[in-house]
Amino acid sequence: AIVGALVALSIIALVLSLVKIEDVTLPPTVKYGMVFDAGSSHTSLFVYEWDSDKKNDTGVVSQTLSCDVQGQGISSYANDPPKAGDSLRECLDKALKVVPAAKQRDVPAYLGATAGMRLLREQNSSAAGQVLAEVAKTMQEYPVAFKGARILTGEEEGAYGWITINYLLDSFTKYSPKAHTWVRPEAANIFGALDLGGASTQISFMPGSSVITWNEASKFTLYGYNYNIYTHSYLCYGQNEMLKRLAKELIASSSSTRVDHPCYPKDYNETISLSSFRTSPCTNGSDPRLPLGDRNVTLEGRSNATGCLAAVKKLFNFSACGQSQDCTFDGVYQPPVSGQFIAFSAFYYNFKFLNLTEGQSLAAVRETIEHFCTRSWEDLSSSYPEENPERLPKYCANANYILTLLLDAYKFNETSWNNIFFQMKVRNANVGWTLGYMLNLTNMIPAEAPAWVKGHVPSLWAAAITFIILTLALGLAALLL
Repeated sequence: AIVGALVALSIIALVLSLVKIEDVTLPPTVKYGMVFDAGSSHTSLFVYEWDSDKKNDTGVVSQTLSCDVQGQGISSYANDPPKAGDSLRECLDKALKVVPAAKQRDVPAYLGATAGMRLLREQNSSAAGQVLAEVAKTMQEYPVAFKGARILTGEEEGAYGWITINYLLDSFTKYSPKAHTWVRPEAANIFGALDLGGASTQISFMPGSSVITWNEASKFTLYGYNYNIYTHSYLCYGQNEMLKRLAKELIASSSSTRVDHPCYPKDYNETISLSSFRTSPCTNGSDPRLPLGDRNVTLEGRSNATGCLAAVKKLFNFSACGQSQDCTFDGVYQPPVSGQFIAFSAFYYNFKFLNLTEGQSLAAVRETIEHFCTRSWEDLSSSYPEENPERLPKYCANANYILTLLLDAYKFNETSWNNIFFQMKVRNANVGWTLGYMLNLTNMIPAEAPAWVKGHVPSLWAAAITFIILTLALGLAALLL
């Protein structure tokens, strides 16, 4: 019996020594990141997540949450900076509800401020610094890895928007069910980005020529490939600042306190104070053409479509380009537009309101805008009862501004117009600079090495267990006999 037991133990040891031990990969952990988009007119928070096992050093990021902060942009709190920080709390509380408690302290949190804060910094750098300090103070109170609140350059804003669009449209990488992995599309279609905010506008794209002859170039390495793009930001050419500049030009060209506004609908009046032009560097309150003192002026709508377009075009300095075709306005260099473009933010919202759809000819678009601009205030207010009454009279000027910017400045034409697609979301993710910002930052977060554990091959382990049980049963039977 003793000999039989020793034989059984020897066989068990032999079987265990033959069982192959392999490395088994644990599934990657999920990481989170959050970015505040502090724009000129409002602030939004976006929460993103991605697997720690990254593809070619760039995380595959998806949007988990978007939250609109109540109130205006943080630059509006220049006279009361603590309110800028307090305004973020509601969205921060919502963000912590979607991020597991165990991971919150590892979540990198950023705030990027755009053109509104760029203007405030020009006008009052001390106030801009105080606003950012209060924002940082609030975010540091939360259990996240606060990485900083800063003002983005216009070129950064444009370039990150370009990254967002091409990421969402699978231009950089695409999942291949056949290969069971992420691969780069063979004929990658890289889109350009057109962004129109409240205080600035950006254009970003890959020029058709491979020769780099411009200064406004951005270089990125994403998913193992290098990209060189042209990007330029025009401060004071955002939608809200454009409307202020237009009003100032109309008032400056008149000596009356009642001034015709060709873009406003007939029978609509708006009274503004001359002091309002001194709140932004874009309207240069010290303009000698403006009357001295702080008096009110009434703008009277005229529903003049032709006059509106002419007035809007005067806001651009096209003569600075001379006869150069590689120039937009104000003497700014730009290579010829190339490829397809996604126009988002105010580009999208204005065209959506006017019911302009993709595929419409440029002639049809012009006709729709011209017809809208001839309508009276009574007609518009009764036709759009749910529209904000402060926003409704401005659509005519906005639409003519967009046409002038795209056609006269950026030089899209009858043919290339059809390459512009007006969108605000792609695959349930918002189009904007924040996702691109997060994608680029994942390159700076070290990729986790896959977690390895020692594990047995399941089939061999099952066979070994079965053999051991049978051997023990035979040994016990031998002892009993």
